[in-house]
Amino acid sequence: MLYDTIWKDARLATMAGATAASADVGAIEHGVIAAKDGMIAYAGPAAEAPSLDAKRVVDCEGRWITPGLIDCHTHLIHGGNRAAEFEMRLDGATYEDIARAGGGIVSTMRATRAASEDELVADALPRLDALIAEGATTVEVKSGYGLGRDSEIRMLRAARRLGEERAVSIATTFLGAHALPPEFASDADGYIALLCDEVLPEIAALGLADAVDAFCEGIGFSVSQTERMFDAAVRHGLPVKLHAEQLSNLHGAALAARHGALSADHLEYLDEAGIAAMAASGTVATLLPGAYYFVRETKLPPIAALRTAGVPIALATDCNPGTSPLTSLLLTMNMGATLFRLTVAECLAGVTRNAARALGLANRGTLEAGKRCDLAIWNVERPAELVYRMGFNPLHARIWSGQ
Repeated sequence: MLYDTIWKDARLATMAGATAASADVGAIEHGVIAAKDGMIAYAGPAAEAPSLDAKRVVDCEGRWITPGLIDCHTHLIHGGNRAAEFEMRLDGATYEDIARAGGGIVSTMRATRAASEDELVADALPRLDALIAEGATTVEVKSGYGLGRDSEIRMLRAARRLGEERAVSIATTFLGAHALPPEFASDADGYIALLCDEVLPEIAALGLADAVDAFCEGIGFSVSQTERMFDAAVRHGLPVKLHAEQLSNLHGAALAARHGALSADHLEYLDEAGIAAMAASGTVATLLPGAYYFVRETKLPPIAALRTAGVPIALATDCNPGTSPLTSLLLTMNMGATLFRLTVAECLAGVTRNAARALGLANRGTLEAGKRCDLAIWNVERPAELVYRMGFNPLHARIWSGQ
């Protein structure tokens, strides 16, 4: 076979077959990767490779190759910023204080509603470019700052356009149930009815969303309201995920698991019942150390219990204007290690194999034949450097779909 490209003299962190809590990154010394039509045709030891002939051969000179990084939880599309609220928090205001005073998500809603689709795209591209520059090849983008039919659709259209403007895969998530808009300030059930009966059906018909999310929290939506969103998502053939147990324990993770959710995210207040439910359903635990750090949370997610139960752990930036203005998966991994005491292998799995699983994308996240040829090639001596450093980017090359 004539391959399109061969990467030789590489060290591979395949992330294939490694267990969640092991120190194994699936390392292969003296490795080679061969790509054909944007897919990996071979990834393994050079000594065991079939006859390799290609249009292009790249000598990696001993560099490490990982799967392309995946950010499985972002809010990249939004108007404005919330630096003023950051100052308020420094003066002692809590997340709930700011939200109840008309700030928080609703303040971003106003800026987002005022922005055109072109403006939303232009504002988001620098954030996306920062992720791409560190090896990201797939990025999830949520709506949830429009909080109305037209503005939510505009956000999702803008998110889809990011994938046209840059060589990156964009997964879109409808998060209409993120906060109550002013029009429904005293009628949460009415707003959920609008989302389920009118907005979601139109978004599904337009093909603008790959999944449906909600914010199940005391300052967000109740378990019963969240379940109505999930039921509507199922009717339209869309998988679900959930912001759960960030500020309190409403047992949202267990609800998400009962609905076969791809992931439950945040999880600082997750309990044993929620962990058991997630383990049984295969729901990924997506941890967001940027938000934990930025809001100065003190309650750690139950990492040891998640490990023991075998729940897959993903890591993501949660890039958003209010609680995690973070655009670095490398720093996210460092935070996962330093704040949550995750191992190097867990951090790398969290932004590759398990992040792919959190998006329902079985065709990426590991270096194996049959997977998309999304690669990150690094100027490092060992994979631990990707987690150890702060503010330093050792990316040598990024390959998206073989290119």
